[in-house]
Amino acid sequence: MRWFAALIVYRILLPLLFLAAFPGWLVKMLRRGGFGTLLGERAAVYGEPVDFELSGAVHLHAVSVGEVMLALKLIRAWRVREPERRFVLATGTATGHAVATAAGIPGLRVTYAPLDFPSMVRRYLDRFEPRRIVLVEGEAWPHLLIECRRRGIPVSLVNARMSPRSARRYRKYAAWLRPLFRMLEAVAVQEAEDMEIWKLLGVRPERIHHTGSLKFDPAGGARPEKRPEFQEMLDAFGENRRVVLAASTHTGEDAWIANVIREAASDALPVIVPRHAERRSEVRAELEKAGFGVVLRSAFHPPAERALLVVDSTGELRDWTAHADVVVIGKSFLATGGQNPAEAILARKPLVCGPHMENFQPLISQLVAAKACLSADGPDALREAIRRALDPAVANNMIDQAAKVLATHEGATGRILCLLGAD
Repeated sequence: MRWFAALIVYRILLPLLFLAAFPGWLVKMLRRGGFGTLLGERAAVYGEPVDFELSGAVHLHAVSVGEVMLALKLIRAWRVREPERRFVLATGTATGHAVATAAGIPGLRVTYAPLDFPSMVRRYLDRFEPRRIVLVEGEAWPHLLIECRRRGIPVSLVNARMSPRSARRYRKYAAWLRPLFRMLEAVAVQEAEDMEIWKLLGVRPERIHHTGSLKFDPAGGARPEKRPEFQEMLDAFGENRRVVLAASTHTGEDAWIANVIREAASDALPVIVPRHAERRSEVRAELEKAGFGVVLRSAFHPPAERALLVVDSTGELRDWTAHADVVVIGKSFLATGGQNPAEAILARKPLVCGPHMENFQPLISQLVAAKACLSADGPDALREAIRRALDPAVANNMIDQAAKVLATHEGATGRILCLLGAD
């Protein structure tokens, strides 16, 4: 009865929430240039005849760019085991769609995941006839799960994690949500302690598997590598300068972190990589107001004195990390949640973060406890942390300890593939 009532409420609220979110969504698409990427597919309206589609493929659903990168990692590893296996990657954003398309994986069809209206979900499933659907860290949409259950299409959730905030919310409404999560064929969790919450949410114990994190698995994905063209840009600012890279910064952090970098080491080159490339004008204005000359990666020119580099591109952060001497994690100082520290660890770079890394617990706590990461809660602490991380002896010890912590997730990709039936 509760599930029936919850479904009625959801069906009433869904169109209202869509209408409320639509103006903001339009603005976001204009900023990110998403209108040229077949966004009609979000409503399950397709330009090509159905005869041209891949039926019987494995579908992966990934909402954000980060989830798209994980889906691509899983697809690449799956294709090593089953070269003939066909895949469709359904994304939730125009940026994610662009990253998936640019990956150039042979035979991969990139589309948009349909909005969770019953008619749109049915059209999507009628067109593609998926063999199975894999949700990558994504939301379990009620109409998608209901329609897949009716058609006998198995749906799994991989790389599942629960932040403390999400766990509290799910516990509060567990009785209402159990019928939804019971429809999942399998749940692969990153941390063993999360298994209990999924049991509370109604997933059968035998369907919950502790695999480790696909995101943090050192194997199964491309490692950061230096690129000659990146090094040429950095050398233009002065050869052999130490590089302090601020990764995935959010509003307000760009000039704040850049100033601290300059105060910590006047000879160091700040390299700012905003989380969203379309913020380039905002970032540039903020940095110029703070007295910095700004060179954009997208319009590179010989730098002036006191200039820094802003990497306003998508999908390049991993390899820029390989050129850094220290990596400072954005969205962890003036915002909450943090960003992924794994690429810096894989690149063997010392790591500095702020106090707000909630989305990457318990990993970040393990790193701090092992002295594999420096946590700073303000400008003075960040200045000192950068100075310490630039010390080769301190950096080497941090790098070695971080690699040990990350190694606990080694093999997660393979365990998830086995769970999904990959040969």
